[in-house]
Amino acid sequence: QVHFLESGGGLVQPGGSLRLSCRAARMITSTFNPATMAWYRQGPDKERELVASISGGRSTTYADSVKGRFTISRDNARKSVYLQMNNLQPEDTAVYYCNTVVNPKHWGQGTPVTPSS
Repeated sequence: QVHFLESGGGLVQPGGSLRLSCRAARMITSTFNPATMAWYRQGPDKERELVASISGGRSTTYADSVKGRFTISRDNARKSVYLQMNNLQPEDTAVYYCNTVVNPKHWGQGTPVTPSS
């Protein structure tokens, strides 16, 4: 059973934009709504890192490398989390995943993002 369904990645020119979507398919609403959710990424030969997070109260945090370029949001009615990515650069190349911040598990397939000319 798939827990997180990520989509929206692809090949994009440097400087371009993408909007990633994630549906928490197996989380019930009463668990999803207060949960702090996050987008993570894992680049080639790199450790997985947390890119952005959003709390149940919609407070957000960002990794220094994406501040000012990426925006995380959520829609509790759809049990979904989004990541708007602007001014993408080659160093953003990675597979992007969503999950909880506390005790993340049941990782999805992720969605690949490749800024390249």
